Amino acid sequence: MFICIDIDAFFVSVEQILKPNLIGKPVIVGGLPGERGVVASASYEARNYGIHSGMPVAKAYKLCPNGIFMRPNFENYQLSSQKFHKILESYSPEIETTSIDEALINIRGTERLFGPPLTLAQRLKKEIRNRLNLPTSIGIARTKIFSKIACDQSKPDGLLIIKPENELNFLSPLGVNVLPGIGPKHFEILKNLNINTIGELLRTPDWILNTALGNYY
Repeated sequence: MFICIDIDAFFVSVEQILKPNLIGKPVIVGGLPGERGVVASASYEARNYGIHSGMPVAKAYKLCPNGIFMRPNFENYQLSSQKFHKILESYSPEIETTSIDEALINIRGTERLFGPPLTLAQRLKKEIRNRLNLPTSIGIARTKIFSKIACDQSKPDGLLIIKPENELNFLSPLGVNVLPGIGPKHFEILKNLNINTIGELLRTPDWILNTALGNYY
């Protein structure tokens, strides 16, 4: 089994620790209005306005002129990331760092020390909250990809486990865009083929997918 753990709105969450008055407000980290740059992180309050990572700051300002815009402080984020990954290392020797705020943990063989996967995940989530004051989302599943999908579906600040016998029921109704690597181009191709969900994708003959997606498939 694998755990995928991700710190929610990481840059914003670190800023809110340093400045508690930002909690509950539309905060956008990336740059100040009028500056060139893109959104690096946005609070969930800001996301309600349609703001997301990678969006130009100028566009984010148009969507939410009352938002709190900040330049990033990477030194603080790196320090929090190091503490985060240090905690993860105490739970398993097999940690795959996927980004500054996300990791995949192989929890095979950890049950004797930490109990079943759900118990381990709850303990890990609580420890990160208590020690670092950071909110995390966690997905637990049989494979790395499934755990990543479960993690994304559990946001914000959630915990979701996909049991092997429930994988198909869980995944089938989800949109194909939740699959890692399915970008806008692939999504549009599949949409034109009337393939909108993972269930529809699984029912599509291989030759059609090979023709449509090429090397990706």
